[in-house]
Amino acid sequence: MAFRRRAKSHPFFSQEFLIHNHADIVLCLVLLVLVALMFEVTAKTAFVFILPQYNISVPTADGELVQYHYGLKDLVTILFYILIAIILHAVVQEYALDKINRRLHLSKVKHSKFNESGQLVAFHITSVIWCLYVVVTEGYISNPRSLWENYPHVYLPFQVKFFYLCQLAYWLHALPELYFQKVRKEEIPRQLRCIALYLLHIAGAYLLNLTRLGLILLLLQYLAEFFFHMARLVCFTDENNEKLFNVWAVVFVVTRLFTLTLYILVIGFGLPRVENQALDPERGNFFSFLFNNILFRMSVLLLVCLFQASVMWRFIHFQLRRWREYWNEQSSRKRAASGAKQQAKPLKRDSGYHENGVVKAENGTSPRTKKLKSP
Repeated sequence: MAFRRRAKSHPFFSQEFLIHNHADIVLCLVLLVLVALMFEVTAKTAFVFILPQYNISVPTADGELVQYHYGLKDLVTILFYILIAIILHAVVQEYALDKINRRLHLSKVKHSKFNESGQLVAFHITSVIWCLYVVVTEGYISNPRSLWENYPHVYLPFQVKFFYLCQLAYWLHALPELYFQKVRKEEIPRQLRCIALYLLHIAGAYLLNLTRLGLILLLLQYLAEFFFHMARLVCFTDENNEKLFNVWAVVFVVTRLFTLTLYILVIGFGLPRVENQALDPERGNFFSFLFNNILFRMSVLLLVCLFQASVMWRFIHFQLRRWREYWNEQSSRKRAASGAKQQAKPLKRDSGYHENGVVKAENGTSPRTKKLKSP
């Protein structure tokens, strides 16, 4: 009878112990919050972690509608969903990506990139479906004027606020994951820039009450990123398959154009038509009151245009380098094929055999043609 080989144990609270068991530790914390819901004394506190806060009843023609605005208690809710994101990250890593990695036998560098793209593919496809559902049900696509009408949009539907809290939680959870996943030092600055840009845009849209515009921009961004990371995953399995990179290139250009158009339409033309509203701290329009003036709006629009231009410049440079490498590879293949064909051609040899350096015919006669004597 064969005994199962025991896994190597690490000392409690050591670095390796925390890295290998971080998901189980986080799961215990989440279970404590869920157990607190069962008792009347702690249930009120537990709801602060689980549900969005600052709800208010807004009277409408059909009755009262419950909506939400932001506040400091949102940080507690975001903290809870950071723990949920860490658990889901570990589930995807262990039950999907690790099993695929064992079959592919990738190098250490490719292994790290495969894990990164695999996690982002799962997140982006989920966010695209969720964001598309919210945008369609709230009517932001069917009525583009709603992106700037009645600004600032202080009160949010439940699904819009919950979506933003989960987005902030996901990108904040990516910071400790750099430690848990043992990301290489060379990759950390790039990933930190990416995380910081996402947090800046999502938190900016949330605090400036530009949540409607932010939803559509996130939908476009996540759609392009999904195709990019999906193309990378396919490239790891088949290096010659670059069809999805071509699809990503088209989607990327289209989404950049739509993104820039929406920024100019909403910030440049839509918001100036909104009447200036008085500052009301109780309503929560402090940041939107500062934002909705011509100097601040034009500064933000200029920064956005410069940022989009830099992104397009890097994209064009990347595509030119990629096409150059492709054509160089094709030309080298053609040269190698033509050289192989030349070597494969049969050499013409004289009939007969050689004897003392002289070609002899098979019947013993000279292979040279005899000259006829003139009569």
